[in-house]
Amino acid sequence: MGDAPTTITELSPACPIYASFFGFAGVAAAMVFSSIGAAYGTAKAGIGIAGAGTFRPDLIMKSLLPVVMAGIIAVYGLVMSVLITGDMSPHNNYSLFTGFLHMGSGLGVGLSGLAAGYTIGIVGDACVRAHAQQQKLYVTMVLILIFAEVLGLYGLIVGLILNTRAENKC
Repeated sequence: MGDAPTTITELSPACPIYASFFGFAGVAAAMVFSSIGAAYGTAKAGIGIAGAGTFRPDLIMKSLLPVVMAGIIAVYGLVMSVLITGDMSPHNNYSLFTGFLHMGSGLGVGLSGLAAGYTIGIVGDACVRAHAQQQKLYVTMVLILIFAEVLGLYGLIVGLILNTRAENKC
């Protein structure tokens, strides 16, 4: 009788009912991959701290830097997940384009977080052990860890840019 959609299944082709799946896939990708990267970085750097701490227990507190930096990677995924879910609502139309943008932003943050966490773990392990043998390497360790951390930050920036492009217009 009327031309307006009366049920959720009668939405336009630009806003299919399954479009939110892709947005939630972006949320999951951001959280899962960045958390895996943070966990690996924490574990790998923690092994280095435990190994170096047996020889130089006085340097353990300075050596916690890689573990802290690896934990920040998971925060990037959390931030992206919260932003994506803030755009989702059961009362708003959710376009397929927006779903794909959210999935891309979640994958960007998550996979770059995975790479950054892996890098922080490998570099953190080696640098903490080297710092235990030669204390002059601390500044070098910090610089290398900053460049490893920035990989995750690049993913967050790209994810934020993609997220600002999302529009729920149907």
